[in-house]
Formats: sequence, C-alpha cells, structure tokens
Amino acid sequence: MDKRERILIVDDEQINLEFFEVMLSKLGFTVDTAVDGEEALDRVLDLKPDLIILDNIMPGMTGWEVTRALKQAPEYEAVRDTPVVMFSAMDDVQDKIEGFELGVEDYITKPFNFSEVLARIKAVLRHRDMSEEVRKREHRLKLVESLNDALLKFAVSVSERLSLIHSQAEAVDTEDADRVRSFLDAVLAETTGTQEELVDLRRRTDNLKEEQDTIKNLETTVDQVEQRYRGRFDGISSKSSSSESTV
Repeated sequence: MDKRERILIVDDEQINLEFFEVMLSKLGFTVDTAVDGEEALDRVLDLKPDLIILDNIMPGMTGWEVTRALKQAPEYEAVRDTPVVMFSAMDDVQDKIEGFELGVEDYITKPFNFSEVLARIKAVLRHRDMSEEVRKREHRLKLVESLNDALLKFAVSVSERLSLIHSQAEAVDTEDADRVRSFLDAVLAETTGTQEELVDLRRRTDNLKEEQDTIKNLETTVDQVEQRYRGRFDGISSKSSSSESTV
C-alpha cells in the first residue's frame, strides 16, 4: 500500500496487546496500544488511527462506551469516521446489534483465528477507502452542479436584461436627444454591471476548476483500490498461513 496504516489496539489483557503488536507490525502496520478505554480516548486524537480494534469487556469503560464517545461526542468529531472492529467473548445477537447501532463496523467473537482478524481488517479498510472515494466523487459532482447553477443564473439574468434593453430601445424616440442619451447611459450601466459579473463568474469558475482538479488527482478508481488490497493482503495471507493462531 502507499502508506503504513496505523491500527490502535485496545485491550486490558497484555498478552493480547503484545500478540497483535508483534503480528501486525510484521505485516506492515503501525501498531499502537491502549490498556483501557480511557487511555484509548486520551490518545486517539493525537494518533488518528486508520482502524481501532477494541475489546468490549474491559474494566472501567466498556467497548460500547468508548465507541459511543468516538461516534457521538463532539470532541471526537475529527476521528468520528475511524472504523471500529470490536472483540467480545459474548456471542449474543442483541449485543452485536447494539454494537452495530453505535457505529461498530465489524464484530468478532472470542476466541478468534488470526487469519479471520486479517480478513476483517482487509474488509473494513477496503470499505473505508471505497467510502472515501465515493465522498470525493460526490463532492466533485456538487462542485460541477454549483458551477452549472452559476452559469444558468448568469445566462437567465443576461437574457432578461437584453430583453428589457431591446424593449426600451424600441420605445426610444430617436428624435429626442435627451432620451437617447439617457438610454445609452442605461445600456452602458448594464454592460458595466454584466462585465463585473463576468469577472466574478470567471473567478468562481477558476476556483471551482482548481478544486475539482485537486480532488480528481486524489481520486482512486475502484480497480486500483481492489488491486491495492489484493496485492497487500495476498502477501499477508501467505505469511500468516503457516502460523495460525487462536486468541
């Protein structure tokens, strides 16, 4: 991949933290750990992880409470879209539903196989990237719509003013020098105003075009996203297949 994804592991069991830190680091991830929910919330704004792997049953704050804070509290708005994978020893359907309703992207029941964890990580990160590409395209479409609206409004305004000038011209008595002069002054004022609007429209058009180009340069096609994860995780699968572990 283009960069090392940062994963924050939150678990009160040190053996789990050490296991994931060693295994995921070997596979190319930057791994940070927290021993409870409070520490995770203290560090998450500075770390800005790409993914949080969060144990549900911990002393102090539960995984649900941490997730609720991340997804709802205003102070965590900057990391609100960070995907969360929750681990739990419970396999109750209602518990899983509650987690999903809070904003958990995936839910894994303990004990779990490490290869399963990798598959979940792959799916969540790929979905995150796909969603980001959709947001970029939606924003670019909105910029195009904004530009089209501005052009349409300008065209309608110019058309209405030209029609008015045309009707006024027909009513002008060409033998009356004062009325002709007054009409010419009015036409000059209209053309000056139109020129100013054209300058402003050009400025807006240039700004929108620049913003669109910036977004387009950052966009990645669906095939590129798929290839990115296929290449990365195919390698991971071969490395981890010989060391299957259940946690």
